[in-house]
Amino acid sequence: MKLSICIPTYNREAFIRNALEYCEQYTFSFPYEIVVSDNASTDATGAVVAEFIAKGLPIRYFRRDVNGGSGPNLANAFHHATGEYSVYLADDDLLIPSAVEDAIRYLDGNPDVVACHAPWTLYDEVEDVDLSQFYFVKEDRKFEKQSFFELFCFITEGHIFPEIGIYRSSALRSCWVPRDFCFWAFSYLAHFVDQGAVTFLKQPFYRSVAVSKCAATRQQAGHDDVMTSWDKYRGGLEYYLHIAAQRGALDMSEDARAIYEQVCRIFTLMRMSVAIRFWYARKDFIKAYELCTRMIMGGQGNHPEVVQIASNLPALVGLQTLTYQVNSTSGISHLIISGQDDSAGIGKLLYEIGLSPSIVLVTDASSQNADLIDKSAIFITDDSQRAGFVAQGYNPNLIFSFQELCQHVLI
Repeated sequence: MKLSICIPTYNREAFIRNALEYCEQYTFSFPYEIVVSDNASTDATGAVVAEFIAKGLPIRYFRRDVNGGSGPNLANAFHHATGEYSVYLADDDLLIPSAVEDAIRYLDGNPDVVACHAPWTLYDEVEDVDLSQFYFVKEDRKFEKQSFFELFCFITEGHIFPEIGIYRSSALRSCWVPRDFCFWAFSYLAHFVDQGAVTFLKQPFYRSVAVSKCAATRQQAGHDDVMTSWDKYRGGLEYYLHIAAQRGALDMSEDARAIYEQVCRIFTLMRMSVAIRFWYARKDFIKAYELCTRMIMGGQGNHPEVVQIASNLPALVGLQTLTYQVNSTSGISHLIISGQDDSAGIGKLLYEIGLSPSIVLVTDASSQNADLIDKSAIFITDDSQRAGFVAQGYNPNLIFSFQELCQHVLI
């Protein structure tokens, strides 16, 4: 068997059907198999796979007894693979067969290469069009065994993410070290180049579906990593350097270590800038602000992602803080917005950024029923309004001014 296409899945019968329909269209000049690892699905996943087995698709199906998480499910697929080479395929993505064929031909011609990586495209399945490409490689690059430093420079200078690859199954077996604080792709890359040569091809052989026929409004799973994993990225790079140092392939003088530290720090900050964009788009302004503060302290305060949102962020963070304060207080059923020029617009935004739908907005304080005083929080324009509401019996600790909500949001 030349190639094992390894597909982990769980309770996604529509997606696995779609993936296997694509697999029916793949034609290769070599023997291949499709290894499906089912993480104890409770839907009709098994029946769907059986349909395609009956139609002659070369599938080997393995169902785990219990759902052990995504990592063990992927490991299960790889360990059951019998191909000389293995490639991961998410159950909502697809391969580019001609490019896979080229990559296999390259591996056959370069027996010293244990992992063949390539960028991937983001694909609109509905419109059948590639949207963009995740990183670029100018030309095919081969890194010899234990050429740790050269590969480290390539990764960090190009912001390369070695998440998609075709692996020699024999090399893959030794890479399964659990990763909690170190990004797995950088850690595994260290293991691969420790065993043999590693290549990055220019031509993508993988399409990551950004707009799906099965669920057009779903968020891409990879976005969550981009939005939260910057410290894991740094951990992965540091782990990579650790392996290189332990193999004696890295200058560990004080000056050199300072340079590695700086490179890892800048790489992490640049990944934070991408996360800022995503959090801001999702209207989680507090998270965007937290990352901005770290970028500013890291010397990246002039980065376009920070500059673009800097003027609006204090007010937006203040309003989101208001929603947090109100949602956190038991017994509050009403929020009075007092003295704002656009009370309706502010109210709409408050719901969009997290205010509980159970909270009733009141824009005319004079109409408020006295029986609701104990159940109300108040948002005032400035502190000059506070005394009047306190005199009416409102709790002073539930009267929030725009000034105090924003006074610590410094950017």
